[in-house]
Order: sequence, then C-alpha cells, then structure tokens
Amino acid sequence: MGLISFIKDAGEKLFGTHPAVEAKAENPVTSANATASQAILNYIHKMELDAEGLQVDFDGATGKVTVGGTAATQEIKEKILLCCGNINGVSEVVDNLKVTAAETAPVFYTVVRGDTLSKIAKEHYGNANAYMKIFEANKPMLNHPDKIYPGQTLRIPQ
Repeated sequence: MGLISFIKDAGEKLFGTHPAVEAKAENPVTSANATASQAILNYIHKMELDAEGLQVDFDGATGKVTVGGTAATQEIKEKILLCCGNINGVSEVVDNLKVTAAETAPVFYTVVRGDTLSKIAKEHYGNANAYMKIFEANKPMLNHPDKIYPGQTLRIPQ
C-alpha cells in the first residue's frame, strides 16, 4: 500500500464544487462520495485504462481516493493512480493496486510554474529532446506536449 500526495485544487474538474449539495438521498454525504467515486471510475475508463476488480472510493471530507484491484502492468497502475490524483478536489491517493507483472518503482514529478516537458526531460534524462518519452508515458491524460499545468503530477519513465 502506498500514499501519493497531489495538489487538491489542480486537475480535471469531474464533479461540482459542492458534491454534497448536489446529492439528494437519505445520506447526502455518502451519496456525494459514491457519485464522485463513480465519476473518477468513469474518467479512468474514458482514458481506456482498467484493472481487474478495479475499485475507487472517494472521501470528500479528506479529498482522499482509495484505489484497489490488479493492473496488468506497472505502467497501467501508475496511469490509473495519476488519473485519480490529477482531479480537482483530490489531495491524496491511497494505492492498494497490485500488479500482475512487477516492475521498477515509479518516479513521479509535480509540474511547477514555468515547466515544460523539455525542461523536465532535461532534468531527468539530461536531454531536452527526450520530452516525447514523458509525453507518451502520460497519454491519454496528456493530449498535447504543451498542455501541462502547475500542480499536475506526471509519471517519468525510466
């Protein structure tokens, strides 16, 4: 199990600013958390990612997402975790995902103001032209190499 921290106010806006207000059930907080969990799960599937027995639970009070299941590869696992964390309102992701084929530990990088993929590639690989390696590793969450934003977390392939 691992815990990955994210910037809570950065990322995709999947649910309203006050999900508990939008929920209309006996327990609006539980309903809002279930609605947000489903929105995150739908976003993961929209990115064409999946894992066997994939479970996503969101706690709106803490901004924490808990993810479980078994991913086929380390790359898929990392992308699922990034999908969960790069959502506005999420501050932490509890990683309960297992991997069928174990690989090396992931390297994550949080984008700061003024960063470009070239700059990040130069830092990690010593070659600014290796930016496409980072771009490809973060597809489909990234759809263009110039569209990164401060607070976004990227996976840096080794």
